Amino acid sequence: MQVKSAPLVQIKAGPDDGLQDGQFIAYASVFGNVDSYGDVVEPGAFTKTLEDWTISGVNLPVLWGHDMSDPFSNIGHVVTAAEDEKGLKVTAQLDLDSPKAAQVYRLLKGRRVNQMSFAYDVLVDSKDEDTGAHLLSELKLYEVSVVALGANQETEVLAVKSAAAGLLAKAGRVLSAKNESTLREAKSSLDVAAQQITDVLAAIGESTDQTKPPAGEPAKTEEPSGVKVEEPMPAGPDDVLAALTIKQKETQ
Repeated sequence: MQVKSAPLVQIKAGPDDGLQDGQFIAYASVFGNVDSYGDVVEPGAFTKTLEDWTISGVNLPVLWGHDMSDPFSNIGHVVTAAEDEKGLKVTAQLDLDSPKAAQVYRLLKGRRVNQMSFAYDVLVDSKDEDTGAHLLSELKLYEVSVVALGANQETEVLAVKSAAAGLLAKAGRVLSAKNESTLREAKSSLDVAAQQITDVLAAIGESTDQTKPPAGEPAKTEEPSGVKVEEPMPAGPDDVLAALTIKQKETQ
């Protein structure tokens, strides 16, 4: 199962937008654009899965942040869902008796969250030989989520890490073009995540090399007895030469 996100374009929420209390309208997916993983969701990709949800009589759940393990993160359900020329447009009802759902509703009305995301499996896909894009033409939809800005990046990294782990069993054999593409997407996602971690550490002043003390400050060495002895570190070439001269005299 994978996740994919879309901006909350033209979002409407609550009575001020002509809806019932606790309702919002948004696009869970947008058609035609190539995302950061080289995927393009095509019109008609949700037709069959929406029919299946209707026939089942079960409500398509609305979650907060794809959290399937916490029942309190199941914050509502989809009232209607349909494809239009732009993408997958959903009208959702939040359970305002839930404190978490009520808070998400406030975030939506205040335009303080700006992404929807959905969990899916690919049933039918192909490759555009001209652009190299991965065309998703039939998807199986599991849920839609309201997500905070950037939260989908973390969940997509987890998804591609899982996919890459599954492909390790193919080591030593020739990978299909699709599996090769999946591995390349996984590497790209992890590279992005690694760079983000580096940026955060730099922003808070952390150093990636804390093993060498600044010049002129004492370095702690461990004697066999366990007693720590401090010796000054040479600060420059002159100090190094002086230190070597002292050592030579001590050995004479």
